Order: sequence, then C-alpha cells, then structure tokens
Amino acid sequence: MGSDKTRFGLDETRIPEAWYNVIPDLKNPPAPPKAFAPDGTELTMDQIGERLGMIFPAECIKQEMSPERWIDIPGAVIDVYKTYRPSPLLRARQLERVLGLPAGVKIFYKYEGVSPAGSHKPNTAIPQAYYNKLEGITKISTETGAGQWGSALSIAGALYGIDVEVFMVKVSYEQKPYRRILMETYGGTVHASPTDLTEAGRHVLAMDPDSTGSLGIAISEAVEVAIKDPGTHYALGSVLNHVCLHQTIIGQEAIEQMRLAEEEPDVVIGCVGGGSNFAGIAFPYYHRKLEGKSNARLLAVEPKACPTLTAGEYRYDLGDEAGMTPQMLMYTLGHDFVPAGIHAGGLRYHGDSPLVSQLVHEGEVEAVAVDQTACFDAAAQFARAEGILPAPESSHAILAAINEAKAAQAAGEDRCILFNLSGHGHFDLAAYAAYNAGELVDFDFAAGTTLEE
Repeated sequence: MGSDKTRFGLDETRIPEAWYNVIPDLKNPPAPPKAFAPDGTELTMDQIGERLGMIFPAECIKQEMSPERWIDIPGAVIDVYKTYRPSPLLRARQLERVLGLPAGVKIFYKYEGVSPAGSHKPNTAIPQAYYNKLEGITKISTETGAGQWGSALSIAGALYGIDVEVFMVKVSYEQKPYRRILMETYGGTVHASPTDLTEAGRHVLAMDPDSTGSLGIAISEAVEVAIKDPGTHYALGSVLNHVCLHQTIIGQEAIEQMRLAEEEPDVVIGCVGGGSNFAGIAFPYYHRKLEGKSNARLLAVEPKACPTLTAGEYRYDLGDEAGMTPQMLMYTLGHDFVPAGIHAGGLRYHGDSPLVSQLVHEGEVEAVAVDQTACFDAAAQFARAEGILPAPESSHAILAAINEAKAAQAAGEDRCILFNLSGHGHFDLAAYAAYNAGELVDFDFAAGTTLEE
C-alpha cells in the first residue's frame, strides 16, 4: 500500500492479541499506592489489595501492578472488539489543504469515534465488564464526566447482563442530556452528582447546595455504592494502570497502520484528562522508541482550566473528593479541586494517571495547556475540512496537531504528525451551539480568572 492513500487498516490490520504494559519499560518502578487506617496507620500493600478487592475484580488488580510487558487479551473480549476494531487511521488531506501545508508536513489521526459509544472508552469497558461477569458481579457503579465513559460501561453492562449505575458530574448532566438518554437507553441508571443518595454527596451538598460537581465527587459516590454492596463493583474509565493498559490497543494498531502508510510519526499527540486515551496511543510508541524504531515526541494536551500536568504538583494525592480511594503519586491540583464548567467534561479531573505523570516527570512526555475557545476554533476547522465533528476533549489534540504543523511550516521542516481523535461530538451539540453563538469563555487556572471573549 502506497503513502498516497488516505485510509489505512480496516482490512489489513489485525486486532492485537495482547495489551502492552508500560511498567516494565519505565526508567524507575512506579510508586506504590498509599492508604491509611482511620487511626492514621499506613496500610500494607496486602491490606490495600484486600480493600481494592472489595470494589475491583481480581484480574484488574493483578494487571494494575503486573511486571509482564504483554498481557493476553481474552478471546471473548477480542470477539467483542471485532465489532468496531481495528479503528481506522486516516490522513487529514483536506485539513492539510485548508492549512496550506507543504508536501513534507503530514497529519494523520487515529479515529476512535467508530465505537458504539462514539469514543475510545469501550476498549476498557468491555474487559472490565467481562472480568466482573466472571466473578459473578451483578452491578457496577461508576462516575462519568462528559458521559463517554458512562455510555461505554452501560453498553458493556448490557452485553454481559450487568446493571450499571452512573454518577454523572452535574454540570455535564445539564450540558449533555443526550448522553444521559443514551446511557438510560442502554439500561444504565444515571444521577446528577453530587446527589443526596450517598454520604459523600450529601456532605458536598451541605457545604454547597449549588455545587456543579466534579469527577472527584462523582468517584466518591460511586465507590461508596460499591463498598456497601458485596454484589456491586466499581469501574474507573481512566487514570488507573489497568485502564491505560487496555487502551494500548489503539497505539499498537496505529503503529501497524502507519507502517502500511509508509510513514513514521515525528510527534504523537493525545488530549489528557485522566490519561487513558493519551496512554493508549502514546505508550506503544514509548516502547517503539526504546526499541530504537522511533524518535517521536510524545505530547499530552490539557485545558488551561484544569492544567494538571502543567500547573499541578507532583505528589501523593487522593483520587476522589471524600478520601475513599488510596493515594497515588501523580500530578494533581488537589483532590478537592472543583474545575470550571468547560465543555470538555472528560478533561476536568484533578489528577492524572500515575504512569502518564511519571513519564512527564521523567521528561519522556511533553505537556501543554490550551484555551477552550482556541480548541473549538480548531474543532470547527477540522469538522469543515474532514467532515467529522470531534468531541470537545479531542479538539485539544487537534489544536496541538495544527500548531505542530504550522510550526514545521514556519521552520521549513518536514514533520509527520499523528494524533488520537478519541471520539466524536455528536452528543456535544450544546457546546457547539454556544461556540457558534460566540458565548464560550476561557478559564485560566494559573491566572485565576475567567477571560471573556
């Protein structure tokens, strides 16, 4: 297949048979989680494992700290993956034309919006539901920001006959009613978080009855539900190691598809909230760099309203607002941080994947923060050129890709750019309506201000 073709991998690329685990390839071992008893005594790893066993299936806990570089994907999971994978890799020729790029500057994107949920999230929702089903779990509780994760888990729950209860961050619940309807249609039960259904939610509402919510709060509510019911487990759609592991199917496919395109990327880009879609495309390229087969820069893009990697502290912090989860070493803005209500709801998490954070801290991954309005400018330009309406989260990666292309053009350099288009924006039309009406504003965490247009 020659490099003049635009679409790669639907027939030629096989679905990988194993997930790639980045842990064995890190320069330093990942820092273990920390947790404390009510009296302040630090728990041992065995005790932490026992607590995690109350809310996660054993296989996910095993994968969390596995020393194995390759972890086999169960055949039953591959069978479900085949309904939408391999996802296509496309060259953005029309965007290149609109930008006026020279022949040596090329933009490719891996499109995860072809899944039933319209995003990359089923890549981990399917195996998580599968492992829970094997353990006889009848219900899974979870949180969701923009609704992509809640949608994916609701679909996976329907496939495996497991009830799904979703605590959706209130500002997104109100901004994205069609995501709620989608989850409910698949059989999920959806609440606007914070709620009065849990102690964690009631605590927040007592302090702020008008709270718009946060992923940290929604996680607290979902974990509480799981802890109180032995037939219920909790599932997380990002951040944790086993979630990033499941997403590496993206990058593995992309490597093979770029080979078919006879190209090797100079930069690999993904948006970052908790870190799963970025890890999915970037971790396999990190491994490829260690093999001496790639010199690609790995670039994580986040919103200025919640700039965890670029403005957060690298320290141990809780994963939720109420303190029900272990502490993890990561970049964090503080577990009680409530971000501004930007439309990229999936990027409003206060922390980041410990693995992504470690790679940023060690200089293996670059990070940049961008404004909301600039992202929507890039999203609209991409949609008008390529015909795909991107999710607001994905627009951060698009903006970075455009900036990389323009920088290469200005410097007179050739550059091959690959980014992960993590989902479509068909359920984010309220955000696009606000953009089209000129009503979007920028939020700058570092400046502590709202920047009016």
